[in-house]
Amino acid sequence: MDIEKIKNRIQKFSDDRNWGEFHNPKNLVMALNGEVGELNEIFQWLNFEESLNLPDDVLTHTKEEVADIAIYLIRICMKLDINLEDAILSKMTKNEAKYPVETSFGGNKKYSKSREDK
Repeated sequence: MDIEKIKNRIQKFSDDRNWGEFHNPKNLVMALNGEVGELNEIFQWLNFEESLNLPDDVLTHTKEEVADIAIYLIRICMKLDINLEDAILSKMTKNEAKYPVETSFGGNKKYSKSREDK
């Protein structure tokens, strides 16, 4: 993925429409939330098996919603000068410390709950 190419395309799209004044972090987060809701609607009443085997038209719709989410997320990062790659790698380092393999392997308990609390 060429993130700079994507950022340039997003910026041009916004600039061509003079939408910069509307793309503040608050509005972008609200729009992101709306798109996550649209993705959620696709899966809302599916069972596990159905969610793994989407029909082609639903998969196409899912891809579009995922793209909308990514666009808004990248735009938020652009507005707040967040390097998305650095943020992801930093968070993964924290997650690795919070969920060590020794205590997390095969479990689904929140990190603050012990495996014995099953």
